[in-house]
Amino acid sequence: MDSVFESFLLIIVGFFAGIVNTLAGGGSLFTLPVLIFLGLPPSVANGTNRIVIVIQSLGGTLGYQSKKINTFPFPIYLGVTASIGSLIGAQIALQLDGAIFNRILAVIMLIVGLLILIRQNSLSSNLPERLTGKYLIYAVLGFFIIGIYGGFINAGIGIVIMIFLNRLNRLSLVKTNATKVLVVMIYSTVALIFFAFNDAVNWKLGLLMALGTLFGAWWASRWSVRKGDRVIRIAMLLTIFIMSIKLWFFE
Repeated sequence: MDSVFESFLLIIVGFFAGIVNTLAGGGSLFTLPVLIFLGLPPSVANGTNRIVIVIQSLGGTLGYQSKKINTFPFPIYLGVTASIGSLIGAQIALQLDGAIFNRILAVIMLIVGLLILIRQNSLSSNLPERLTGKYLIYAVLGFFIIGIYGGFINAGIGIVIMIFLNRLNRLSLVKTNATKVLVVMIYSTVALIFFAFNDAVNWKLGLLMALGTLFGAWWASRWSVRKGDRVIRIAMLLTIFIMSIKLWFFE
């Protein structure tokens, strides 16, 4: 593929993924399959996608910190245990056969895509927070499991994290998002280092896609409207359906 076209495609896909992550969540459902379609082995595509996740999460974390929104040190506890889990998940991903990985991704894409579309804005708010005692222990254990999935593939994990933090720890929606992006940044950085150590990262492609993601997230955060959110969700279902068929039936 022509390098100029490839670079353009990566930036555009990253831009769209940034919008999707901001409006609905699940941007990795686009970035990861595209990296595979560009010819990267599934394990390398998986590792390369971590660059996008880390950079976008860093941007989100800095944004929330600038507004003095945080739950420190709660996210650190979760990030540490999730990082341990992510190492386990990343190891599984590296050892898994590429064809099997593609089929697992296809199934996950359909499930998470449908969850995104049918998800109602019914998360609770203005409840007393539960960040200590047994609820801290539950959260730490829960994020170890979340970390395993995050290290393995990470696609759509943001939705699970938001529901988990809101329902169990009763964080407000703003604090839920702030905690989510910091925890994801922590364990994704660990996973990225692990993939890089095993020569499973294409830095050029990952950084180009990450650049587009940053612009997409910035644009969507400034100009998003309710109607736009609905359009994005419908577009996601169609795109995810097509990509999942490609991953399942065509190697």
